[in-house]
Amino acid sequence: MPQLTDLPNIGQTLAEKLNTVGIKTELELKEVGSKNAIVKIATLENSGACINMLYALEGAIQGIRWHGLDKEKKQELLDFYRMVGK
Repeated sequence: MPQLTDLPNIGQTLAEKLNTVGIKTELELKEVGSKNAIVKIATLENSGACINMLYALEGAIQGIRWHGLDKEKKQELLDFYRMVGK
């Protein structure tokens, strides 16, 4: 079974944060979604949660580098990030 670190944008540090909040597989990440995953990560002490992390999570779900997210998706994620105040 592929590791989270096999996904684009997911390095060891982000994979560890995902594991800590109970997201251990690609399927679990896809089921939870990038928005819920960033909210969970933000609950961790010294989480480092930021908009780029949210982009990275969405890119991982889509199987692309986060730089390749379309403008509409980036704006949707930015609006969400601002709304939840993280």
